[in-house]
Amino acid sequence: MKPTVLMTGASGTMGFESLKKMVNHLDSYDLLLLVRNSEKNHKLLSPYLGTPGLRVIWGDLSDKDTVKLAVSTADLVLHIAAFVSPKADYYPKKAMEVNYGGTKHLIDAIKEQGRADKVKFVYIGTVAETGDRMPPIHWGRVGDPIKPSMFDYYAVSKVAAERYVIESGLKYWVSLRQTGIIGPAMSAIRDPIMFHNCFNNVLEYVSDRDSGTAMEHLARYDAEGTLDSSFWGHIYNIGGGAPCRTDTYSMFEILYGALGITKLQYILKPKEQATRNFHGQYYLDSDKLENYLHFRSDSMQYYYDSYLKGLGAALPAAKIITKFPGGQKLMGAAMKKTFDKLGRMDHGTIHFIEDNVEDHIDAYWGSRKAWESLPEDIRSFPRFTDWDKVVLLDHGYDETKPESELGHEDMKKAAEFRGGELLSDTMAKGDWTTKLTFRCQFGHEFQASPRLILEGGHWCPECERRSWNYGKRAKGDPFFAQVWDPLHAPDELRVYPKEVTELDVQD
Repeated sequence: MKPTVLMTGASGTMGFESLKKMVNHLDSYDLLLLVRNSEKNHKLLSPYLGTPGLRVIWGDLSDKDTVKLAVSTADLVLHIAAFVSPKADYYPKKAMEVNYGGTKHLIDAIKEQGRADKVKFVYIGTVAETGDRMPPIHWGRVGDPIKPSMFDYYAVSKVAAERYVIESGLKYWVSLRQTGIIGPAMSAIRDPIMFHNCFNNVLEYVSDRDSGTAMEHLARYDAEGTLDSSFWGHIYNIGGGAPCRTDTYSMFEILYGALGITKLQYILKPKEQATRNFHGQYYLDSDKLENYLHFRSDSMQYYYDSYLKGLGAALPAAKIITKFPGGQKLMGAAMKKTFDKLGRMDHGTIHFIEDNVEDHIDAYWGSRKAWESLPEDIRSFPRFTDWDKVVLLDHGYDETKPESELGHEDMKKAAEFRGGELLSDTMAKGDWTTKLTFRCQFGHEFQASPRLILEGGHWCPECERRSWNYGKRAKGDPFFAQVWDPLHAPDELRVYPKEVTELDVQD
């Protein structure tokens, strides 16, 4: 009998691309979709209804009975569904309910049915879990500190969900931290979040098409028995590799240059773009997932083509206008007028400054004084250029050791490097799964597995859930200080309370 693959999120960007790939290989597996019951989703999926080997359950991840029904016949779960940014930032509780609550319902259903050693669970995490990694610490890897950016409730919810997955007790699980997805959906975004992405920020993107290929290959390789068993029980970064790496300023140069606008001072204003507190990094380890799933084919050119195609008739018109004297200034002024409207919305950077939203000013620039020091003209903005220089973070233990050799003394040192201590007296050598007891620098005691801490980069759940207390944490946590101190002044100690935690959506 063919295995059954349950996929959530088939109506989203990554999920729909996965569906389009997977329906071509239903000789290898049956596909079961759990899809929210809406008119929009019915219309989107109508071409696929009735396809042999494909079934749809119309329902919601918040409905336990529906989730139990969906899970009951699944051999592999591809949990792609999520309430993503920028919407998640406007509705923090809903983000937690969907992203954490939905994940919990799926895993709990598997365990309640006594199938924790059989069902394979693929969780889609996010690059936003590690937050702001501006230069010079713009190269990262799995195991670096978890550090969602201030006010990023999408990331907060995904951090909580990933912790639940890793500590679930499932025999077969993986967390795939998805990066920015390039394609038509990203090119259509018109939201103040555009001004949060700093000029000197970097991302190693991946295309929607390649993301779909990754899911299809994972399902088919697993069904055919060619997916190496070493794949399971780990965290991976999804990235498109070198062809998909870029910095934000260079991306703007290419996109606006294609319109004929080479004088970016007509469009881009340093004082209207954040200088910190977004998310992104170049990956030192994204080849690991590629070596398992062989999914890469696209480059940044795919995004540029998608963006320009989305402009329709406006593209040739812009190219004509910008050729005339004063044309670039005219086009720039028209675009700037639209951008200013976005910038004055609730989550816009212009709004933060004009209405003196102090906590957001501190988060996105460091202080009003730091904002005031920015140049008026983009031509005077200091661009970072040493993109190839890698600052490798210390994970606090000997990474040259085989996992099977890691023991109590290694975990003790790792805990001390995180400003805390290991309270457990014993640890079975090579056991990365059994939870140990720790205490953080603020006195919170908690249990966590070596996998969660060393490979996941997680630490104290109490510190994580209650507030963004990064400045204070960095003072006593050398591990975390590596991603805070290079980007912040020593006196940046503001604590930002969180509106919602995973405890608010517990059953």
